[in-house]
Amino acid sequence: MPALVNTFLCRKGFSGITLFGRIFTNEQGIADHLNARNSVMKNHEMIHLRQAQNTANNWLCFYALYGYYWLKGACLNRKRKNLAYYLNPFEMEAYIHEGNLRYLEQFEKGAPGWREYRRMSIPERYRLMMKKGKIPGPSKSGWR
Repeated sequence: MPALVNTFLCRKGFSGITLFGRIFTNEQGIADHLNARNSVMKNHEMIHLRQAQNTANNWLCFYALYGYYWLKGACLNRKRKNLAYYLNPFEMEAYIHEGNLRYLEQFEKGAPGWREYRRMSIPERYRLMMKKGKIPGPSKSGWR
């Protein structure tokens, strides 16, 4: 899957986004890096592709669930910028396993890890992501 440059789809503050099976970046250098070899970022986006396979192999179902979990956590953005994004079960699986370039080899039909994270409460998700060092910046919430 080739990475493409599109500054409209990949907004400031993000390095890449996967839409309907394509990776979009906001810089040609990032796209070239992704197209040249496997990387952590490419693995992160490939996990999203496999998650879509795990949601009835349907992009619309994947985006509906992604949006649902983001909206469910949107009130958290007042406590901390982008917290709804980082605590979305789909992003949790992708961030936690992005460094393991062999993670997807163990699954034939998609990446099912997000199903485990969706069962966790928001404070449990927050603690796990903080423990893994996947939420950037200082802690401003009351959760510990």
